[in-house]
Amino acid sequence: MMLPFEPYNPIWKAKFNSIQQDLLTLLKPIDPRIDHIGSTAVEGLSAKPIIDILIGLDKDSDLDLVPVLLKGKSYVYYEKYNEEMPYRRFFVALIDRPEILGVPQYIVRGDEIPERLHDHSLRIAHIHSIPRQSDHWLRHIAFRDYLRAYSEVRDNYQRIKEELVLREWKDGNDYNGAKDEFVKEYERKAIAWYKRTM
Repeated sequence: MMLPFEPYNPIWKAKFNSIQQDLLTLLKPIDPRIDHIGSTAVEGLSAKPIIDILIGLDKDSDLDLVPVLLKGKSYVYYEKYNEEMPYRRFFVALIDRPEILGVPQYIVRGDEIPERLHDHSLRIAHIHSIPRQSDHWLRHIAFRDYLRAYSEVRDNYQRIKEELVLREWKDGNDYNGAKDEFVKEYERKAIAWYKRTM
């Protein structure tokens, strides 16, 4: 599959704000912090036009409340990733409720992801729920802020993404894997920088 790839668009911030308000309402019982992360959160960086959102939780026990609170809305819960990443709960926000679009609400271990869910035109956001005290929370926030602060690193990342997006990919996970070396190197630098500047 060829992935969609667009120049930075200020509308991404407005989309994030809209989804953030929806999530804050739905998740009010656990009072999360909700941040815009990923390439759509960095002005001047091209990206897949799908908003990356980080839900920060105060307690590990809140992780399993998120799927309950989002049930019946326009979110697909990828429970199948919990074993590989037990510190995270992952969701895809869709343009409508899953049953309207003919896709499952839950993707559990052993399930094949339906081909229809690879249709990026149905996706609005990728949502990651993570406890705020975790290293995973820190690396996402630090990397985003580092790219915002250092335009030369952002521009290098842009060049890598421009090359990779010209290739065919099985899915978005394969594309992300191809960026992994760059991301991991600069996440380490970003975390050290972030800790110094906090």
